[in-house]
Amino acid sequence: MNPTDDMIPSPKLIFLDAVGTLFGLRDSVGEIYGNIARQWGVDVPAKPLNRAFFHAFSTAPPMAFPDADPDDIPRLEFEWWLDVAARSFKAVEAFDQFADFSEFFVDLYEEFATAKPWFVYPDVIPALKKWRDRDIELAVLSNFDSRLYPLLEALELAPHFSRVTISTAVGAAKPDPKIFAIALKKHGISPSEVLHIGDSLKADCEGAKAAGIPAIWIDRDGENTPQTHPSVLRRCTTFAEIELS
Repeated sequence: MNPTDDMIPSPKLIFLDAVGTLFGLRDSVGEIYGNIARQWGVDVPAKPLNRAFFHAFSTAPPMAFPDADPDDIPRLEFEWWLDVAARSFKAVEAFDQFADFSEFFVDLYEEFATAKPWFVYPDVIPALKKWRDRDIELAVLSNFDSRLYPLLEALELAPHFSRVTISTAVGAAKPDPKIFAIALKKHGISPSEVLHIGDSLKADCEGAKAAGIPAIWIDRDGENTPQTHPSVLRRCTTFAEIELS
C-alpha cells in the first residue's frame, strides 16, 4: 500500500476468503495430483496436468447446490470434484490408465482435507490476532466445500473465526451477492459495517461490491493487473499492507 494512502476505516466485521487468501498449496495442483496418481501406477507430467486442472475448474459450474437436501451435500461436493478431476486426467490422456479412477479419487479427495498439501501465509496469523485484539469480528466466506471445516482446524485457523460460510451450504457461490447477503444475515450486520478480503477480482471483489461491501484485493504474486479496479477499495500483496484506522 502506498504510505500516503488514507487508512481504511475499521469495520465491525471482516469476511475473508480461504484458498489464496488465508492459505495456499505447497505445490501446484498438477504436482499433487501427479504424486498421488503415481501411487496408483499412473505417471503424468505435472505441468500439462496442472493446465488441464485449471481449465476443468474454470469451466465447471458454480460449486453450489440450490435446494439440495443438506444430507446430500457431501455427496454432491464429492461428485463435483470427481468430475473436475476426471476431465483433468482425460485432457492429458491418462484417465484410462487407472484401474478404478473413482477409487483413486477417494485418496485424492481426502488428501486435500488434511493440512499436508497446504500452508498458511506467514502474514495471516499476525493480522488476524491484531484485528481480533481490536474487537473486530472475523468470519470466513468461501467457495470451498465442507472439507473447509476440518481443514481450518488442522491449520489452526479455526479459533480466529466466529463463523464460516461456504457456497455449498447456502446454495450460492461468489460472485453471486446472495452468499454475501446470507452471511450478513447470519451476523445481523449491514454491508457498510463490513470489509471483505479475497484474492479473486471477480469472485471476491466484484461479488462483494454487488452486495454493497467494500473489498480489499489480495494480489499475492504482485504481478496481476490492473493496479486499480472499480470493485476494489485497496490492492495489497500481503495482509501486512492492510492498515485500518
